[in-house]
Amino acid sequence: MEAVAMAKGVLTMAHKPLLLNCLFSRSSSITSKSGVIFPGLQHGYRRSFVSTSDATSARSGTAWSKRSFVVRASSAAGEEKQPSIGFLGLGIMGTAMARNLVKAGYEVTVWNRSISKCDALVSEGAKRGETPEQTTAACDITFAMLADPAGAMEVACGPQGAVKGLSAGKGYVDVSTVDDETAKAISDAVRKTGAEFLEAPVSGSKKPAVDGTLIFLTAGDKSLFERASPMLDVMGKSKFYLGDVGNGAAMKLVVNMVMGSMMASFSEGLLLGAKAGLDPKTVIEVIGQGAISAPMFAMKGPSMVEGQYPTAFPLKHQQKDLRLALELANKVGQPSPIAAAVNDLYARATKNGLGDEDFSAIIEALKACKRTQLSNNEKTGITNSSTLRFSES
Repeated sequence: MEAVAMAKGVLTMAHKPLLLNCLFSRSSSITSKSGVIFPGLQHGYRRSFVSTSDATSARSGTAWSKRSFVVRASSAAGEEKQPSIGFLGLGIMGTAMARNLVKAGYEVTVWNRSISKCDALVSEGAKRGETPEQTTAACDITFAMLADPAGAMEVACGPQGAVKGLSAGKGYVDVSTVDDETAKAISDAVRKTGAEFLEAPVSGSKKPAVDGTLIFLTAGDKSLFERASPMLDVMGKSKFYLGDVGNGAAMKLVVNMVMGSMMASFSEGLLLGAKAGLDPKTVIEVIGQGAISAPMFAMKGPSMVEGQYPTAFPLKHQQKDLRLALELANKVGQPSPIAAAVNDLYARATKNGLGDEDFSAIIEALKACKRTQLSNNEKTGITNSSTLRFSES
């Protein structure tokens, strides 16, 4: 099969930006540093190269791989209407995601419980929504990024909730991390209005949200997935369509269960190395060059060594996701003893005041642990097995 390249860009039609996904053949070429000629763009568009991202320089005649380009074009063939976008929930993630939509030229209406959180985005060109209901009524497609299942349900189905403003032809995309039952309940409420629903929890934290490199794990109405894809491409680097509602939530919980367990184990390794007289920075370097290398370790490790935990993903949210993952495991009958132990660690860390710190602060909870011998092991002569008990001091 002929190699193709995906260009992710902005098509300006009559001076209004519109996200464009185009497939270009191997014969596509870059004619100069200031101009790009793509045979796939026809119908009288004037092409002008603006910038590139996530791509290295390309040479004419070479096979293409997936690259991201920002392309601007003006059309002499009339104007195509962009969908108006609503965004509910402006926390760490939501603010960055909504900002990227505004930057891409979309008409965005934002809402948040704390009204002041809308101010910055309004100053950048967004409109302010008075309620979730008013926001969905005014917009073609509305995204929601809430902290937990209760918040997602309240914003969608509560008094002046988003569902009340929906009708046929509109779409509701919930990018919150919730359990499958919550996703299905919101979906049912949305679809009763004649609107379409898509769950789209994200993999990624603050920096990917800012950079527009999130991973969307979607499920629900396929037609809404297709309509919303240009917006997802502004906010993320990839997207997966997983079928029926509930599958997106399940995938996100699997990912975050693994992530929380990895961070706890990494923290234990750093502390064990330090106790054994190893330089923690060298431990990070060695881990980074082996099969267990992970971007998360390279990014979080140096600040953890310094006792700094700038919040990108709050520890309390990691614990919430572990709890939801364990509920899913119980529901489907999958034993998850490692996740259960890790959840207990995060739960106690949250109780001890670390909930608003980044989840990498779990290392501080481990520092507070005491080593106690199991009495039954002592009786059998086993002296190297231990359990962890948190210091309450």
